[in-house]
Amino acid sequence: MAGPRDPAERCSCRNTNCVERPLRRLFEGLASGVAACPWPFVLVPLLLSGGLGAGFVFLPQRQANDIEEQFTPTWGPAKAERDFVRRHFPTDDSERFSAPRLPTEGAYAALIAVATNGTSVLEPAAWADVLRLNAAVHDTEYERLCARTAGGCASPNPLLSRRGDAGPPAPGSLRFPVNGSEFLGAALGGVETDGGRLLRARALKLLYYLREDGPEAQDSRQWLESFLQSISSKVADLRLGSIQVTYFTSLSRQEEFEGNTRSVIPLFSITYFLTITFSIISCLRLSCIRNNIWLASCGVLSSCLAVLSSFGLMLFCGVPFVVTVANAPFLILGVGVDDMFIMIASWEQSLMKKEKSNVKSLLAETYAEAALSVTITTLTDVLAFFIGTWTAFPSVRSFCLYTGTAFVFCYVYTLTFFGAVLVLNHKREQGNRHWLTCMRVDVGKDQAENSCLYNACCIGSCSGQPSQPEGEHPMSTFLKKYYGPFITNKWIKVLMVLLYGAYLGGSIYGCTQIREGIDLRNLANDASYVIPYYDDEDKYFSTYGPRVMVVIAESVDYWNESVRLAIESCTQNLENISYVDKNYSESWLRVYTGLAKRGLVNIDSKTDFLNNLNVLFRIIPSFEWDINKTQDEIEASRFFIQTVNVTSAVDEKNLLSQLREAAKQCSIPLKVYHPAFIYYDQYLVIVQNTVQNVVIAAGAMLVVSLLLIPNPLCCLWVTFAIASVIVGVAGFMTFWKVNLDSISMINLVICIGFSVDFSAHISYAFVTSGESSANKRSIEALSLLGYPVLQGAVSTILGIVVLAASNTYIFRTFFKIMFLVILFGALHGLVFIPVFLTVFGNFGRSSNTKS
Repeated sequence: MAGPRDPAERCSCRNTNCVERPLRRLFEGLASGVAACPWPFVLVPLLLSGGLGAGFVFLPQRQANDIEEQFTPTWGPAKAERDFVRRHFPTDDSERFSAPRLPTEGAYAALIAVATNGTSVLEPAAWADVLRLNAAVHDTEYERLCARTAGGCASPNPLLSRRGDAGPPAPGSLRFPVNGSEFLGAALGGVETDGGRLLRARALKLLYYLREDGPEAQDSRQWLESFLQSISSKVADLRLGSIQVTYFTSLSRQEEFEGNTRSVIPLFSITYFLTITFSIISCLRLSCIRNNIWLASCGVLSSCLAVLSSFGLMLFCGVPFVVTVANAPFLILGVGVDDMFIMIASWEQSLMKKEKSNVKSLLAETYAEAALSVTITTLTDVLAFFIGTWTAFPSVRSFCLYTGTAFVFCYVYTLTFFGAVLVLNHKREQGNRHWLTCMRVDVGKDQAENSCLYNACCIGSCSGQPSQPEGEHPMSTFLKKYYGPFITNKWIKVLMVLLYGAYLGGSIYGCTQIREGIDLRNLANDASYVIPYYDDEDKYFSTYGPRVMVVIAESVDYWNESVRLAIESCTQNLENISYVDKNYSESWLRVYTGLAKRGLVNIDSKTDFLNNLNVLFRIIPSFEWDINKTQDEIEASRFFIQTVNVTSAVDEKNLLSQLREAAKQCSIPLKVYHPAFIYYDQYLVIVQNTVQNVVIAAGAMLVVSLLLIPNPLCCLWVTFAIASVIVGVAGFMTFWKVNLDSISMINLVICIGFSVDFSAHISYAFVTSGESSANKRSIEALSLLGYPVLQGAVSTILGIVVLAASNTYIFRTFFKIMFLVILFGALHGLVFIPVFLTVFGNFGRSSNTKS
């Protein structure tokens, strides 16, 4: 562009072009080097990729798919609480096992038996099937490895005797949910009661706990693996006519999750086939000499090299490879092809302007125009990913590191490897060589006598004359002559503004309905055996939630009545939470205080309080496991509260926050803990982390745009596009039943970079246009870069579309959100931004500015 006409504008351009102009000169210099000697720029990336690709030998050691480690906050409070419980309340599953007192989920196999035909599992026929099922599982190896209490294996269900031959309880003979000292709320589901008396139950749960503390831990794991392999055939052989059985183990969630990566591998070949096919069709020309098939194929190869180099480098560096990283190659392929289309479009524009120029000047002009646009989008993408590493979720960190590094390699290889391929392809065309055989075609008089088909295949022209450049692409012509004038019509502008208002309104409404947290069932394959188990558990066993430990975390004077009253007050505050049923609390201190009130023990002095605890332990032996006592003090103790109606992620979040808030308000140092809280912790940070990353990344995008796009107003429009696309994606993912969790958070980080990509290309072409009016500049921007932007959008969607067919939530979620990102990003780049620029694009631009 020519310089500005007045001092104010000259000052503005000096400020905004201080980065752009040096970059242009740098890219022109790089282009000259690539054009002068292209082969090193082809061979070095190939050799580098081969060397770095050797890092894949470390893939087995780098795989880190532990669900707790990767999908829960690194510094989650529940992890510290679990460590405290482990230190102060050690377990002994060989002598005094108690499931509610475990600091972890434990090692177990679970079965849910549901009575068929709407009957009760307590009816004789169904009960007989339950006993047969229990006998099939309760083998001699289980007897050796089972968690033990009171001299025998812990019962899988309170209603079963250890002999396993007891008859069903008579209707009305048991109270529910507490019968004597036994809590039946987690043992029976779908119950009907009459005055607290149990009449019938649709489902019964059997839990077989194994030892995991001692030398039998490895044997217990092998028993669980054998259980998973054999349980289906055992159930089939038993021919249980009165019950249906679903099963689960403590290994199931992890094993099913690790199988997700294997399920997506076949989709890679389909993706690359689709992308290569689309790229070739997009670059196809009628002329067999001017055909760009090799350019398209090498553009895809460039993306493959970027994946190979970046993944190999990360594996060499020891970065964990998480299942979410398997999404990255699909994304990188789409982005790499997008950059390829931008480069080819700029190259063809240079050819039309300077047909007779040498290859150095052609590539220099291509780089000066395309490389800066690609730089803006790559820099914003890379920034978005590396900012995404500032998160509490390791799975997000790994994904962002792998993908951000791949984008860097993709950018470098586009400017080196693909640029060199452009030069070599141009030399082939200049030599009039066939695109497939590379054989030189000499045009003479005798060729005119050959058939049209022969000349088209062997010469590249039906007439027998050397083919000439085909001129502007038909799609660019359509955008320039038809779509551009249509979209800049004043009535169409009004319609687009109304359409945008509807989009924004729907998006904001969706944001108010967003759901948080990852459902653990979504970590398994859709066809997994764990899904029916989860369904039965939700349907029949959701009334009673986690049995929560309330831990007095420091030594206090329990023998002081005021301290006991303070503890009781805190307990009552916890019990008053709507998710807690105070009727099912279990407190050693309450029982001990009750004994004192009846005059059975004296607890008013330190000595008496500590010495008389043995009386309490003789009455209820399990209370001994709830007190960490030294000779002269109680270092820590715990009691239990029963939660109810925790049926959704919202309930889990509210339960955890309310319990912790009540514990924080207590004058006695309290901790609340349950193994499930490890996963609940995500709810407390997921929104905060997402907002933090989005805001920081959006700010970084604004800075980059201000530095590289020579118009502050357009930078603001790019920032507006970021915010608008993010709101749209966040809102519409709610309508598509996608939760805000660590998986979707990855995609929202991606969203920032992609929303810049589409708007930056069009905005940059708009502000560098020499046309006199905003409408004409918008039309020119669409004609120059509208088709490459559309190609990029389609190629990226093709890169991920096969994930829609995946039977795994992680990959389907990736597809859903990326589809929304590309759809809304392209909508902004090709519809909303061109319209808004025609309205506001003249602000800050001198009316005398000309090309």
